[in-house]
Amino acid sequence: MKETQLLKGVLDGCVLHIIANHKIYGYELVQKLKQYGFDTIVGGTVYPLLQKLEKMNLIEGKIEKSLDGPDRKYLYITPEGKAYLMQFDAQWLALVGRVAEIIKKEDGESYEN
Repeated sequence: MKETQLLKGVLDGCVLHIIANHKIYGYELVQKLKQYGFDTIVGGTVYPLLQKLEKMNLIEGKIEKSLDGPDRKYLYITPEGKAYLMQFDAQWLALVGRVAEIIKKEDGESYEN
């Protein structure tokens, strides 16, 4: 199974968590995801996701001056984004718990036919 299939829907929550805890701009966000092991995530994946989150009013961007070059669009989570993130966390933890339980209980089963 491709990792991208597993990430669908989960990446939103990961991105929102990072934005909620860091003053960050797009390129820096991609680098942060790579630090967490999401090596296959590129700007072409993240930037459309950021646009979607902004349209959903979960994040907002503010242009700010940069000491290192051109102005940057920094991303901030909105109150709606915080509420969404709380729901995401609850759903994710419940799902992970169910999957872990299945793996634990079925551990004796062989993956081969």
